[in-house]
Amino acid sequence: MMLYLIAGKMTKESEIMQDRRVIYIFFIGISLLSQITSSAFAKKSYEQQVEAWLNNEIDDLPSQNINGGKLKFFKEPPKQKVHHHHNTLFVAKKSMDSGWIKLLQCHENMDSFPSAQVVYNVNKVKNIKITRTKNIGKAWVDKSSVQLQNVKKNAQLCIEIDSKALHKNKDGSFSLRNGPFMRKFLDGFFPMRVSFDLKLPKELKFVSISPNQQDGFRVKKTDTGLHFDAWFEGKLYTNILLHAVKK
Repeated sequence: MMLYLIAGKMTKESEIMQDRRVIYIFFIGISLLSQITSSAFAKKSYEQQVEAWLNNEIDDLPSQNINGGKLKFFKEPPKQKVHHHHNTLFVAKKSMDSGWIKLLQCHENMDSFPSAQVVYNVNKVKNIKITRTKNIGKAWVDKSSVQLQNVKKNAQLCIEIDSKALHKNKDGSFSLRNGPFMRKFLDGFFPMRVSFDLKLPKELKFVSISPNQQDGFRVKKTDTGLHFDAWFEGKLYTNILLHAVKK
């Protein structure tokens, strides 16, 4: 018997079939769980058929070979709106010793759902604050999570967090490891967009990022650090290498 996480509790597969509004699962950045559903008619993309099934518009869950987690970048953005997850990371000089950075995180193009949660690794975050909501009935911080109720279509959620994300390597360099970014429902992975801005102190400089820039993964070095924009499905991990600026 398979189990799924719904509104913070484990639920049997048979119960899911009775209540189709099961959450999508995301692991975005720092072990984040969230959800997204949308309303659409069948006979188009597989994703739209799943959305129609979720909203009780069709009786049978469609079957099709879908992405099982393999990373695939899109040369062109999908025509339909997809979940957009944007991070802005602020690294301070003191972060080089403590590992703690400031993270501003926004989720856009969220679809309707009665309840959802964003869950973080309790050992890697602190000082969670909700800075903006749109089309969300109620949102509140509960320990290391953000709880949501009455999420309407095209909802937006922005959160401010202190995150222990900067790692000092043995050779004296620094790494920012992020991911997996993913949009998952049941056993399938669906398109999403992740954009990322990194703000560095003058004591650090950007060296490289993995994966390398390619179609669907645009990377730009900025005066203050780095920007990337990714359109993809599957699991995306990134590793940003930084070096201390020699005095």
